[in-house]
Amino acid sequence: MATQKLYAGVKLRETRARLGLTQKAFADRLGVSLPYLNQMENNHRPVSAAVVLGLAGEFGLDVTELSAGDAERLVSDMREALADPVFADGAPPLADLRLAASNAPALARSFLELHRAYRQAHERLASLDEALGREAGQAIVSPWEEVRDFFHYCDNYIDVVDRAAERFSCPDGKRLEPILRATEALNARGIEVQFADTGALRTREGKTITLSAHAGRPTQAFQLLHQVALITQNELLEATLDLARFQSETSRAIAKIGLANYFAGAALMPYRAFLEAAQETRHDLERLGDMFGASIEQVAHRLSTLQRPGAKGIPFFFVRVDQAGTITKRHSATRLQFARFGGACPLWNVHQAFETPTRFLRQLAETPDGVRYLCLARDVSKPGGSFTAPVRRYAICLGCEVSHARGLVYADDMELSNPRAYQPIGISCRICERKDCHQRSVPPLERRLSVNPDKRGLLPYDIS
Repeated sequence: MATQKLYAGVKLRETRARLGLTQKAFADRLGVSLPYLNQMENNHRPVSAAVVLGLAGEFGLDVTELSAGDAERLVSDMREALADPVFADGAPPLADLRLAASNAPALARSFLELHRAYRQAHERLASLDEALGREAGQAIVSPWEEVRDFFHYCDNYIDVVDRAAERFSCPDGKRLEPILRATEALNARGIEVQFADTGALRTREGKTITLSAHAGRPTQAFQLLHQVALITQNELLEATLDLARFQSETSRAIAKIGLANYFAGAALMPYRAFLEAAQETRHDLERLGDMFGASIEQVAHRLSTLQRPGAKGIPFFFVRVDQAGTITKRHSATRLQFARFGGACPLWNVHQAFETPTRFLRQLAETPDGVRYLCLARDVSKPGGSFTAPVRRYAICLGCEVSHARGLVYADDMELSNPRAYQPIGISCRICERKDCHQRSVPPLERRLSVNPDKRGLLPYDIS
């Protein structure tokens, strides 16, 4: 596969602005001409290897930040939005979307906000909702989607919260037992922790926090650390929320829960200790779960957040789906970006995990852009604590690009170099370009169809 050229004009401009340098001063320190820098900042030329080395050596920049992480997300999100039938006659080519994401990311995000507002208004009208989706002249954004996008575009890594959790768990550089450490911190503030036969995982009344005695140890630790975040880190969480500038108090409240959950996961599995253990165990989820007293889902989710500048782990994607195939959690530090709405590709092994409880399923997969991945799927059940309580069932999938697969124990004995070993998968049928997929549910909106009543293949139409 040909090496992809690096266009990072937005990152270059942001770096120069952050340093307070003129274009000429920045060019001089990088050892390039002013016109050459101008062309790179406007994405007329790719960033050269010499400039990458200059950024690292002269300014100490983590060059992995130059990769097109946000641009890839924006392109994926715009392609999905443009698959809406309203754009069926005029979807721009992929090259134009990449230019927009690289050169005008703010405009691209505004387009996505506009499409989201349109989609929500359309759904309200379709359901005869009396509310037209407007308040004070502004379209109402779903709080859940707004918070999801906040974490999505933060690369699912919140540096200040992650470091605060690490300091809490390792006050002297040594990791302490999570429940004991959390209990001591809360007791110091006059708050008592108790365990009881209760249906709720966690309740707080006055100066008492009650945890369910039936919950597993990882769940108890996570719920207790969640309370630690709300009580001992409230100022930090509020300051982070102020910077995010959410559109509603509901969004802010949901995001605060998300940040507290982030703190809990990061405190349960502190960054440096967890990264080192992940590398030593070759990312064995079960061993990591035993070492840190965490569940399989908690470990998988934490692996997808290891994106600290200067100390990044393997870029993973992480997703959780319910039995209907609806994505309930999604994050990707890889080039694979999930559909914002609806379910995942049915050819993906995450759907098969429900059929094989407690087993890890491995899959070598290839997306339409030619990128290959190692995917690991498993079902996870969340018992209700009694015979009459419902059991919530999900399946999770963790994966990385094949170039990193040797760092995973799950890649052992797999035919990584055999092209025929890779299952073709997609993102969403509406934007998937595969012509011969036997599981396609709807045709791709960017392609013309040919319908022949005298011929029937896998599909009742041919895709041009």
